[in-house]
Amino acid sequence: MRVAIFGTGYVGLVTGTCLADVGHQVVCVDIDQAKVDGLNRGVIPIYEPGLEPMVKANHAASRLTFTSDAAAAITHGQVIFIAVGTPPDEDGSADLQYVLAVARTIGTHMRVPTVVVNKSTVPVGTADKVRAAIAEALAARGEEIAFDVVSNPEFLKEGDAVADCMRPDRIVVGASNPDSVALMRRLYAPFNRNHDRVVEMDVRSAELTKYAANAMLATKISFMNEIANIAEKVGADIEQVRQGIGSDPRIGWHFIYPGAGYGGSCFPKDVQALARTAQQHGHEPRLLNAVEAVNDAQKGHLYQLIQRHYDRGEDEGVRGKTFAVWGLAFKPNTDDMREASSRRLLAQLWEGGARVRAYDPEATEEARRIFGEREDLVFCDNAYEALDGADALVVVTEWKQFRSPDFVRLREALADAVVFDGRNLYDPQEIEAAGVAYYGIGRGRSLHA
Repeated sequence: MRVAIFGTGYVGLVTGTCLADVGHQVVCVDIDQAKVDGLNRGVIPIYEPGLEPMVKANHAASRLTFTSDAAAAITHGQVIFIAVGTPPDEDGSADLQYVLAVARTIGTHMRVPTVVVNKSTVPVGTADKVRAAIAEALAARGEEIAFDVVSNPEFLKEGDAVADCMRPDRIVVGASNPDSVALMRRLYAPFNRNHDRVVEMDVRSAELTKYAANAMLATKISFMNEIANIAEKVGADIEQVRQGIGSDPRIGWHFIYPGAGYGGSCFPKDVQALARTAQQHGHEPRLLNAVEAVNDAQKGHLYQLIQRHYDRGEDEGVRGKTFAVWGLAFKPNTDDMREASSRRLLAQLWEGGARVRAYDPEATEEARRIFGEREDLVFCDNAYEALDGADALVVVTEWKQFRSPDFVRLREALADAVVFDGRNLYDPQEIEAAGVAYYGIGRGRSLHA
C-alpha cells in the first residue's frame, strides 16, 4: 500500500520505517529541510535501538523516502498519517496547531478519496476538528472529494519502540466507516498474523483510550512513589513491599518501580492534557491531579536525600561539593531529556552551589543543547571518569551498564563515599558492606540518621 506520514519524530519515523519494512511504500514528510536531507543521507535524528539499520535498509530498497514536498506525499498516499507533535499549551492542554496545519494541507492538495489517520496523541474530539479543517480547505477549492478521519493511537515505548511497532499487543482503530476499518486491517495485516490484535471502536473512544492507557501507567508510578515515601517515614523497605504486591496478578510487576519521577514526551503532557479535557467538560479529575502533583514532588526527592546527608551541623550543605551524575535521559535506551528528572536535580545542585560531572551513554549531546557550556558542568566519556574528583554519586537513569559497578572502586573514588540511588539499582547491604553510605528511594531501613 502507498502510505504518507506527516512528521518524522519518534512516532512518525518508527511507524513509517516499520510499515516500509513489511513492504508498504512509505513517504515521510517534514517541514524541516535539513532533517529531511539528513534522513535521506542516513542521519537518524533520534536514538532508538534497532531503528537506524532499518531506516537505512528500507531507504536503500526505495520503500522509505523522506521529503518536504507535502503535495507530492499527499498525491502518493492511499493512507495519510498525521504524526506531528502535540506539545502542552500554556494551560496544559494539547496544542493542536501542528495537527490542524497538516489537516489543512491535506485538504489543499488531496485529489482522490483518502483515509486520514490521526496517529498523534490528541484529545477527544480532535478527529472532528481535523475533518472540519480538511472540509474547509476543500470548500475553499470548490472541490468535493470523499475522505474519512480515523483514530489509530500509538502505543510505543521509547527505547523499545521498534519491537512495539513490529509486534504490537493491540492495534486500536477508531472509525465508523466499515471501508476505513477494512483499509486499516489491510495496512496492518503483516503485524496481525498470529492472532487478531485489531481492537475496533468508535473514534472518540479510540482517542480516549490512548490517554487512559498513559494515565493508568503514570498512576501506578506515582502510587509506588507515594508508598515509597511512606516507607521512608516508617522505616520499611519499598523493594520488599514491591515484591509483596507485585506477585498479586491483579497488580502485576509492570510500572511498580519507585524512583525519581517519570518524564519523557508522553506521560507528563498526556496526564495534563486529559485532566484539562475533563475540566473543559465540567469534571474535576482529582486522581489525575494527584498523579501529577505526586510526580512533580518526586522529582525533587533525590535532592532532599542529598540535603539530608549534607545539611548537618554548621556546614554549608552541598556548596562547593562535586557530584557525579549517572544518567541524564528520562529513561534508558533513549537520548530524550524531555521532563527528565535529571533536569530538576541539576538545577537544584547548581542553585545550592554544587558542581556536576555527568555521564549518559546517549543523551550527552542533548544535554549540551539544553544546558550549554557551564563552568559547573563537565560531561564525561564514561561512568568511572565522572567519579574523578567527585564527592558523591547520584544515579538518575537505570541504564544497564550502571547496574553492577565496582563498589570498592566507588568508595576509593568518592571523597565522601556516598551514593544516592534514584532508581534503587543497588542492594543497600552490599554497597554499605563495601564502605559506601547509601540512600535509595523508599528504603527506610538503610537511611542514615
